[in-house]
This record gives sequence, structure tokens and C-alpha cells, in this order.
Amino acid sequence: NRSGYGTERAVVDTDTSYAHIVLSSTQSCSNTESSSTSTGLPSLLTQSAAASKMASPAPPLKDAVGGLDRDPFVALLAKLIGESQRLQNDPPALVPQEDLVAQHVVDALRPVSTDTGGGPLVVRKVSYTDGRSNVIVEYPGTVPGRVVSFVGMHMDVVPANPSEWDFDPFSLTFEGDDKEKLRGRGTTDCLGHVALVTQLMRRLGEVKPPLKHSVIAVFIANEENSSVTGIGVDGLVKDGLLDKLKTGPLFWIDTADKQPCIGTGGMIPWHLKATGKLFHSGLAHKAINSMELNMDALKEIQTRFYNDFPAHEKEKLYKFATPSTMKPTKWSYPGGGLNQIPGECTISGDIRFNPCPEVLRFSLIALEMK
Repeated sequence: NRSGYGTERAVVDTDTSYAHIVLSSTQSCSNTESSSTSTGLPSLLTQSAAASKMASPAPPLKDAVGGLDRDPFVALLAKLIGESQRLQNDPPALVPQEDLVAQHVVDALRPVSTDTGGGPLVVRKVSYTDGRSNVIVEYPGTVPGRVVSFVGMHMDVVPANPSEWDFDPFSLTFEGDDKEKLRGRGTTDCLGHVALVTQLMRRLGEVKPPLKHSVIAVFIANEENSSVTGIGVDGLVKDGLLDKLKTGPLFWIDTADKQPCIGTGGMIPWHLKATGKLFHSGLAHKAINSMELNMDALKEIQTRFYNDFPAHEKEKLYKFATPSTMKPTKWSYPGGGLNQIPGECTISGDIRFNPCPEVLRFSLIALEMK
């Protein structure tokens, strides 16, 4: 479960919020490089077929497809940001309804889908609970087993408190008179990616380029919270619905900056509960303070964590912003007066692991071989 940086005020430069599609229509795209746009979508680069194998090589796909237009992207993103208040993910108080976004994606692709528009796109909604869908979109290639995929465009967002924002987080607005920047909850994490990849798939469906590789996009539910499982990408993996992606390059599209990332930290939630003895604070000697117990325990656990998982020298090479971390993010207790020492409390938080040294080592070997 990869988590994005969902707490910042999202602003994205839309002057580059489109992608040029440069897949060669005649050549395998097993060797890919990534170039960035403001929403993190890598362009795919391939070589043209050897002239000796073709009497008249086909023109690059970029010439046939061109770029993605700004106006449809912004229009779709406006719809998605308009739903973001109901996409906040912090159960049990806030349970997102990703179906709202999934339906916008399906509607945008309807004219070029096999079921509704007579087009080439195979569009499938997969739900494991009411109101919370995933969407898998495939542009079929001509060679079985060849695939390139974009995964991780999630349709939920982290909560936003409007009173702490200088603008309405739940509607798409522009910053500056030139309207070159868009702002609102989800523009970079991750509704902007949803809109961008949707436009990419639609463009492929409109132009119908003859690709050897199938292009698959997987829009997912429930990325921003791990207390509820089995309804997002983990459910899709468990059911084998992403098995076909293993035969080709996969781009995880969920980075809140302007560059694609080649590795990302996993997330593990944790809860630490302490049980003491409730009593009046005026007679503290008769109480066992659960808060103090928890603070002392967490300090020891964190000390051991950072001793066991210190910063790794390869993290600089891969430009990780931080080493692996373990920290508290929430504090809860049953309630009571200010003059009561609580008998129990729970500290919750997460662990963010960078890829382990072995993963980094093999990644480095792969890069050197390339």
C-alpha cells in the first residue's frame, strides 16, 4: 500500500498538465524511459522499427496522436474536485464514495468503450463494497502477453478542513489571473492523475493506434487509509485481476510532486494501547496514568526502531526525502474531565519504510545493466 503526500495544499502547474504520447506504433516498448509532467505521468519512449525490417516505417505515434488537450482535462478535473468532500478517507467518520469518481471516468470513456460506444477500450468496474469501485481500462495491443500499465491513480483523498484553507478545497479554482495553476483537494494527490490518465486512455481510444503492447490503466479505491482492507488494489491483486500486468513495465501514478519516482515507501499502521487505573488527579498516588505509560513505552519503541532501521547510504542516490520513520499521528482515550487521570489510552501512527537495502541493491544493479 503506497501512500502519497496528501496533507499539502495541492497546487499543480497546468501549463504542463498534459502528456505527449510517443509510443512507437511498430516497435516493442519493453525498454522505457520516464519523463515528467506536473501530475507525474511518465511519457513512454520507444525506438522505431529497424529500417531493414520495414520498407516504409510508420510515423511515430506522437505525430498521429499528438498531445492531450488542456480544456477536457480541466473540465474533468473540475468534476472530480467537486466530489472531493465525499471522497475524504478517514473511517469511521469519513468513508469515501469512490463510485462518484469512477462514474465520471466511465462516462468520459463511454464514447470509445466496447460496451457503449463501439470503441476499442475495455472498461470494467470492480467493487468489493457498496459505493467504492475500482476501474480497470484496457486498450488492447496486437501481441498477446505484451503490456504496459499505469496503476495507483486513487479516487479517494485525505481530509481537508475548509477553515484552515485560504480557498475552498472542495472545488477547483485557479490561482492568478493567467489561470496557469489549479488548486483544490486532490489536484496532485490524486484526482489530477485520475483525470490525466483518463484523458490518455480516451485519446488512445479515439485514435486507435496499432500497438503491439496493451495499455492498461487501473484506478483504485481506498489508497489513503489502511484500517479497512480488501476493497482497493489489494482486493484486485488477491483476485488475480492484475496478474497480466506482471509481463511488462508498471508505472505507479501517485506522486505528489512533478517528477515520477522509481521507488516509494510502504506504510504500516500501528496502535499502542496502555491500561492504567482511573482516579481523581487530586489523589494521583491512587491512579496509574495510562498516558505516561504510553509515552514511556513509545519512546523506547521508537529508540529501538531507529537503531534497527537507520538511514541507508543509498537513500541519497535515490533521492528519498527521509529515511524510514515511525511516529505517532493520533491520540485517543475514552474521555473524562480535566481533573481525571485516564485509565486507558491509545496512541496510533504509522511506519514508513523505504525499500530495504536488498531492494535498493538490486535496483542499482538493474540500472547499471541498462
